[in-house]
Amino acid sequence: MRPFRSNPFLLFIFALSVAAYACGGALAEPTATSTPNPTATQTLVPTATATATNTPRPTRTPNLAATQKAEEILAEAQKYVELGYLSSAEGNFKEYDDFREEWAQLGWYQRWHFSEKAQNFSLSARLKWSSAYRNADISGCGFVFAAQENGDHYAVFLDRTQVLMLYADLAAGFSRRVGVTSGTGRVKFDNPADQPVEADFTLVVNDGIAYVLVDDEMIGKYTLSQSKNLNGALGLTLLSGTNKDFGTRCEMTDIHAFFPND
Repeated sequence: MRPFRSNPFLLFIFALSVAAYACGGALAEPTATSTPNPTATQTLVPTATATATNTPRPTRTPNLAATQKAEEILAEAQKYVELGYLSSAEGNFKEYDDFREEWAQLGWYQRWHFSEKAQNFSLSARLKWSSAYRNADISGCGFVFAAQENGDHYAVFLDRTQVLMLYADLAAGFSRRVGVTSGTGRVKFDNPADQPVEADFTLVVNDGIAYVLVDDEMIGKYTLSQSKNLNGALGLTLLSGTNKDFGTRCEMTDIHAFFPND
């Protein structure tokens, strides 16, 4: 998939920084969306935007592996209910094709949207990312959610030292970092320039609260803006931490989302 770029704005990198079975979908070629020019009112965040849609591929007779996967996702949703992250384990799920992209522009990120929109959901994937530069800035794979037609969206990335949650208010021309309500928001991985780093990454959003889990451990809880529309598109995102060579390379497998019947 080759993402299209629209009018992005520069990022200032922080120094301190399922009951129903639904079949899998493919990420289609993205179509460009536009983003307005920024104004320097708060921490500026880059966003080169592209849109990916998933095309469901129904099967009349699910095979054993698909049935097992459905059971696993339902069990995962039930676990999140027991932990208080979701309100219901009854709902539907989607599986998505594996994803692989690389991006070499320091302080910019790309977005690929699914066709699904949701306010409450869980979204998970196995991430594997590498960097072309040992001293790269904050970079990595992540998810987009609550994406609106005007370009507003949330984005969350897994870097080797931290989880970075951002809110992009493109109508106002700025983006800001979303602080951790509880948890540390910190992780510790080897340098992805030495060898690819792998981790399970999960985002659960319910009633205006976002939970980020890394390797099944809750790393951070975030309070989302109640004045913004949280019912929006979901997707994938990639943040580059260097201009060198391939920049940041991201692979995602076992990508799946659960949508509760709230």
